[in-house]
Amino acid sequence: MIIVMRRNATESEIEHMIAEVEGAGLKPATLRGTERTVIAAIGDERKAGDLRKLESSPGVDNVMPVLAPYKLASIESQPTRSVIQAGSFAVGGPVVGMIAGPCSVENEEQIVATAKAVKQAGATALRGGAFKPRTSPYSFQGLKEDGLQMLATARDETGLAVVTEVVSPEDVELVSEYAEVLQIGARNMQNYRLLEACGKSHRAVLLKRGPSATIDELLLAAEYILDGGNPSVMLCERGIRTYEGHTRFTLPLASVPYLQSKTHLPVVIDPSHGTGHASLVPAMARAAIAAGADGVIVEVHPEPEHAMSDGYQTLDFPAFAEMMGECQRVAEAVGRKL
Repeated sequence: MIIVMRRNATESEIEHMIAEVEGAGLKPATLRGTERTVIAAIGDERKAGDLRKLESSPGVDNVMPVLAPYKLASIESQPTRSVIQAGSFAVGGPVVGMIAGPCSVENEEQIVATAKAVKQAGATALRGGAFKPRTSPYSFQGLKEDGLQMLATARDETGLAVVTEVVSPEDVELVSEYAEVLQIGARNMQNYRLLEACGKSHRAVLLKRGPSATIDELLLAAEYILDGGNPSVMLCERGIRTYEGHTRFTLPLASVPYLQSKTHLPVVIDPSHGTGHASLVPAMARAAIAAGADGVIVEVHPEPEHAMSDGYQTLDFPAFAEMMGECQRVAEAVGRKL
């Protein structure tokens, strides 16, 4: 159930309504917008009775049910789009956030050089994997805390916010010491203990869609984080598994307008994993911005042919700079900017 307060509702009226929700045995989640406050009542509404009677309370404009199973992520609970600021990285407003960097942090020289190159080209955040969950146990698993320290060095050199993956609940606190944005990878989208741990974190979260997950499952995964108290969640479409084999995954860009019709959370597109081919990445990045994406995350490496992971879908520095110029023109054409 969603309780929409009037524009001129007083703080005492808001607090009274929060107490009423708690008295009904539900958990109140207060969302304070620029114009009005919305209170989401979380829990089993069947036991709480008919809450529509609260519409007669002072300061209440409307009480309405939320049909979607994801209540906090629903656009009905927050009609204004969320804007997330994490260090140098902003997403959800008029500026399209651009995240770039290697799949894996390999050494300090590599990550610092990449950070400088992507910043010069216009990126606003640096990606890089320190903990690498790989399909094969024999593949490179990442440098772990040493890699995090290298990412921190790159941030010190450039000022770019760090986006890096966290793979277990036990690592959330450690990774939060080094990164502005915690990435939950596709394999962990339904790792509920990890989602809950990130919900308790003060860091922004980039949640990637699982390769076989539905949109509702993605939004319910986001709900775990939001319900934990962390409002700074970004959704990442990185492609799904289909019968088609010409790309690594199938990248459904229709996810962008569809998600934006269902949720207030920013939507980021990953054309690197979505295609699996470096030659296709720039076109899909341009298309993502044209479709209305709030952000784009791409893989960039000084020498992709020598990358320890995902070199086949990774851009080199000149290709990334060229892509950024193209994306800037598309962004301007749709009333956005990089």
